Amino acid sequence: MLFRKKKPVVQARLPEIEERKRVDETAAILASLAEPIIVLDRERVVKYANKAAMDLFGRVLIGRNIVQCLRQPHVVEAVEHVFNHKKTWVGEAKFPAPVERHLSLHVALVGDGDGVTITVRDTTLEKRTEEMHSDFVANVSHELRSPLSALLGFIETLQGPAQDDKEARVRFLDIMIQEANRMARLIDDLLSLSRVQIQEHVVPAEAVNLTLILQNIVDILSLKAEARDMPLILNAVDRAYWVAGDSDQITQVFQNLIDNAIKYGRSGTPVEITCHFLDRMPDRAVPGIAVKIKDQGEGIEEEHLPRLTERFYRIDKARSRTLGGTGLGLAIVKHIIMRHRGRLNVESKIGVGSTFTVILPQKV
Repeated sequence: MLFRKKKPVVQARLPEIEERKRVDETAAILASLAEPIIVLDRERVVKYANKAAMDLFGRVLIGRNIVQCLRQPHVVEAVEHVFNHKKTWVGEAKFPAPVERHLSLHVALVGDGDGVTITVRDTTLEKRTEEMHSDFVANVSHELRSPLSALLGFIETLQGPAQDDKEARVRFLDIMIQEANRMARLIDDLLSLSRVQIQEHVVPAEAVNLTLILQNIVDILSLKAEARDMPLILNAVDRAYWVAGDSDQITQVFQNLIDNAIKYGRSGTPVEITCHFLDRMPDRAVPGIAVKIKDQGEGIEEEHLPRLTERFYRIDKARSRTLGGTGLGLAIVKHIIMRHRGRLNVESKIGVGSTFTVILPQKV
């Protein structure tokens, strides 16, 4: 016996199919948007989050209460405001960890109040650009005042009392060149620091061969080290250590730290650079690679260690300037490492030396 499909059953299913198709199309559209979007139900539980939202706030969003996901009272209060007053809320919130972010939020009701949508725009780059501009102007005006004053003083002297004094002219011109070079280094470092800070919220993911970078730096600095009879010992040439990062910035970090070890180490003592794997980075559930740069210099007093990476902080200003330092090198190092979600540890003992340890995420 043949059975025919009942038309009423097919007709009853058509609205369901159309609704499912409409929901799928809506989800596809939301998923393709560049701006993060989160949808909550009446219970403040995340029912939907597009890829941009999960990239920003973490993969485990759907099915969790908004309080657990964002841990940001300002955002939770905005959601409650929209539910209670049935009005759209627009404002900004600052997320301090793991790296400070500034977000512009648009919170609105869904339909008749069945839920709310949170649309996010990352304004971190704009905020950082504004801050960097203000900081750059302030720092340049402060740090360049001294060398500029010296240059102006020597120029006035050469135009006046020392105009016909050949010996004074030669001496003053040498000092003027040194001051001009110091200003050039300072401007270069300020620009470098500004670029790094502006990019700090963007995590680089390029595969970088750390062994190759360290070997190149050792080759470049070997003549400088030989001039002080300081062997550069690299304990990493037997294998490749791969990290996730920006090759140029990682080079800048280790060139700065190894150069400092040569400058501040004692003549005739070695500088050791050692790499090793970590099963887990401190405070992060990811494998890492630690690089230690150890010198046998005079050491750093404990009270100075917490402030070493502050901009323009110098333990011995006269010695730092004599060696060509601008007071920005370790600040640049710190911000590059922060951008890579790494860590910088410093250990030092007076009369024994210092060890700078950089920990970076391993490229898996």
